[in-house]
Amino acid sequence: MPLRGTGHSSLVSDEAPYFRSLAELDQWVATSKSSITKRPRDLLPYTPRKPAQGVSEKAAGGKLLVCHDYKGGYTESPTSPSYTFNFWGYCDTFIYFAHHRITIPPPGWITAAHRQGVKMLGTLIFEHAESEADCLRLLVGPLPQSQTGPAKSNANMTLPVSTHYAQTLAEIAYQRGFDGYLLNIEVPLRGGVEQTRALTLWIALLERELKRTVGPHAHVLWYDSVIVDGQLRWQDRLNSLNLPFFLPSTGFFSNYTWPSQYPNTTAQYLLSLDQDSATHPKQLQDVYVGVDVWGRGSHGGGGFGLYKALTHIDPKFLGLSVALFGHAWTWESEQDKPGWSWHSWWDYERKLWLGPVKKGEVVQVPDWEPRAGEPACQHGPFMPISDFFPLHPPPNPADLPFFTSFSPGVGWSWFVRGTNVLRTDHGWTDVDKCTSVGDLVFPRPALSWDGSDRNETLPEATSQLSMDDAWLGGSSLVVSFSVPGSEAEDAFFRCLWLPIQTLSITPGKSYRMSAVLKTNGPVDVDVGISVKALASGLDAEFDITHAQSASGTAPLPGGWTEVEVDFNLPIQGEGDILSAAGLVIGFACEDPTQAVDFSVHVGALSVFLNPPTPDHTVVQPKIIWADHNLTSLPGEQKSDSTRFAGRLTWGTAFSLGPVPTIQLTSPDDTRPCWVIDENVPGFLYFNVYVLAHGAEGVALAPEDATFIGTTGLDGRENYFFVDPACLASTQNTTAKAVRFYVQGVTDRGRVLEWEDCAFVDVLA
Repeated sequence: MPLRGTGHSSLVSDEAPYFRSLAELDQWVATSKSSITKRPRDLLPYTPRKPAQGVSEKAAGGKLLVCHDYKGGYTESPTSPSYTFNFWGYCDTFIYFAHHRITIPPPGWITAAHRQGVKMLGTLIFEHAESEADCLRLLVGPLPQSQTGPAKSNANMTLPVSTHYAQTLAEIAYQRGFDGYLLNIEVPLRGGVEQTRALTLWIALLERELKRTVGPHAHVLWYDSVIVDGQLRWQDRLNSLNLPFFLPSTGFFSNYTWPSQYPNTTAQYLLSLDQDSATHPKQLQDVYVGVDVWGRGSHGGGGFGLYKALTHIDPKFLGLSVALFGHAWTWESEQDKPGWSWHSWWDYERKLWLGPVKKGEVVQVPDWEPRAGEPACQHGPFMPISDFFPLHPPPNPADLPFFTSFSPGVGWSWFVRGTNVLRTDHGWTDVDKCTSVGDLVFPRPALSWDGSDRNETLPEATSQLSMDDAWLGGSSLVVSFSVPGSEAEDAFFRCLWLPIQTLSITPGKSYRMSAVLKTNGPVDVDVGISVKALASGLDAEFDITHAQSASGTAPLPGGWTEVEVDFNLPIQGEGDILSAAGLVIGFACEDPTQAVDFSVHVGALSVFLNPPTPDHTVVQPKIIWADHNLTSLPGEQKSDSTRFAGRLTWGTAFSLGPVPTIQLTSPDDTRPCWVIDENVPGFLYFNVYVLAHGAEGVALAPEDATFIGTTGLDGRENYFFVDPACLASTQNTTAKAVRFYVQGVTDRGRVLEWEDCAFVDVLA
């Protein structure tokens, strides 16, 4: 994450990031200082996506599940770039996978997924012989130390099933803010059918507890491993040997070493099931066919050949879903090669997911031979993963404000309102800061002429992420245009439509869209923002009720400008409208016959719900106090370098602005004295600054303070650990005191003015 200095110990936490055994889980619960069901984290709750008008969820075909097995898990460093995931729009469910008994997704990954309407699952895994005892403990629960036994013998007694771990795991998911589990049992169950039958009941109990505790969207996925008699025998498809485990689950995750005919066999098997009496009938979408990106036994050999496996699964038409395993292959398989960098990885990653930047570029596909006895099949040229799945917009901005600073979750600098407050050579990773990178501009922008039927050739356009200049955070979107000369009479001024981001919009509601941008190039560019409908078969035109162009707005720091528009969609109907947010780019050329190049930098794009009427009192967030608790790291003696280390906490509130004059005509006046806008902003993160001073009443200005970091790494609400490493390069060792400033950034991309922020003084 963006932190000043290196060698931080800020990962020290009183929360267990994972559990190596069920006994360890029980011990943590017993010794936890707070109730297990308390939610101390400041994480986004899951907000579902809504299907567009005329599109049912079942008609959308199979879904994509991404299972993230990366270097054992929990490896992201706050002071170096690492792998992050940025294609949430194609993904329905994300599994954070590691080889601990209970893997809990880190808070940053949960927030990043929920920001895009994607469910985040942890993992419950049993592997190797030492975990067999825990398989039994999972069912019967922890046993007391006292001598105990049944009150009376029962000859028909079989293995009992306790709700203990089903309830505990559901409570952990609720407390940590994620949405369910992948169940991966890769050891034989020695109890045979007695144990496997009991396990299916336990699965049903877990799903019941999760839906009660977490919500109806909670998931329990069963991995294709043990079969009904307890043997560990991967089936590579759904069949009668693993069906009993699937029925009480939400979904089924098949092993990935299947021959090419198995997906179709699985589909036919599921469709042949008699589900007339089933409480929750299973759909083809509920079966996730495994594909290993590393290619270990997968059809097509993985990597840039995995499209061959996806072709057989055929999610769009056959309707089966896909479980993509180990997608960080793009990073792990390349990172040790000469010349490798984050930027080269980003190009490689985008090519696998979205295809090459240049149209017609041939992508090399690895050589691969089908296994002996597998039916021969023909595959065409490379197809990116995105070709097999629909692109889903993030949650409707009426339900969850949409904001992006085009951050992939890594960077080398940190910007606040266009000002660089931190620059590093080592870089940083903070998945909490992942926002959409613009799901309509990669691998290349899709331009069209706006407002006229022009016949000229469209400009060539390329898109990239800039890590050197940003409005908020560590990056911005740069779209570069190469415009050919034109002989047309009206070519002195032309307008382009640049779609940037898919959106889901509710007809009849009023939204505000804001973009912060700047241009580079020799032409006079007048940039406006707009929104257009993408839903096919709908004559949908947005009603623009307010627009403020760049020319009418005062410049912002760093040469940035903000433009905004209020819009609504008057047409009615059931469901939302699939739309696109983007820029209308008008450019003027003195000599339009000459080719010209220019670029547009987009630093932020936000869309949120407007108050129902202009008369509503707008609520403004504030930070009203800050506090500091001096602490030392475990085993560390207090010294000059640690004397101001500690934990910052703060409180937030809302301001209603000036108190109005009450004007009532009579007690029967039907007009309320005021109406509060209940759609109050939240916070994305908080920036923290420090300023050393003499503790003698000297007037201090927050503009003079030094940035030391942001929140988000541990997901704690209104909390920041001041590590000594953050202060090493900023602290005057002779200072008698320091002042910490806490500055909020809202979920609409607004940085609080200093008048709405707070400080705390800490004496040496």
